[in-house]
Amino acid sequence: MKITSVFTPLLFMVFSFVSKAQNTDALSNQNTEWLVASLLQNKTEETTILGNPTIVPSLYGDAVAFNGIDDALFLKEMPLKGLDSFTVEMIFKPESNGVFEQRILQIGEITGDRMLLEIRVLDNNWYFDGFVASKGVKLALATEELLHPLGKWYHVAFVVTPNSLTTYVNGKQELHKEYVFNPIEQGQTSIGVRMNKVTWFKGAIYKIQISPEVLKPNQFLKL
Repeated sequence: MKITSVFTPLLFMVFSFVSKAQNTDALSNQNTEWLVASLLQNKTEETTILGNPTIVPSLYGDAVAFNGIDDALFLKEMPLKGLDSFTVEMIFKPESNGVFEQRILQIGEITGDRMLLEIRVLDNNWYFDGFVASKGVKLALATEELLHPLGKWYHVAFVVTPNSLTTYVNGKQELHKEYVFNPIEQGQTSIGVRMNKVTWFKGAIYKIQISPEVLKPNQFLKL
């Protein structure tokens, strides 16, 4: 009986530790999904709103319009922590009369390790820019040769693996480059602007999704 009384608490501690570890692993394997309108409608203390981003209707449901001047959301969340592979997707509508450089989504540190979804605007068109900084090495996948008209809804995806980066627009691969990626371990998230509050996005965003795996186009969100 004495042996049992000694080992019972130890066994409880072991099972508790294993259970917590399993729960942590399960959480790390889950997608992060942000319906951006819900971030406004169900604001928590983890969310900071800058300016006056507005809920607007879209073909897909409520979206959020950003004015390109001072509208943004900051989230105390870091969904990329520890991931060596992931896919970031976004359904959005870039509008005219915005600045040339527009940072739409930043996850990670302000100027250290980070990932961004960006666009560049030329006249009435835009082109995609997927950017990563990892261990001091920066790489942007962008070319003005791949233009798309403003004022329409698009799906973009940025696929990151331990040795490559790939961008997609509406399910079609645009750019692919080799790159040694190390997981981003800390930071937060900004939507609608770069984290240091420059290069604001003008347009609307319906949804952002981060998957902790390498997705193929047939697995992307449907536009």
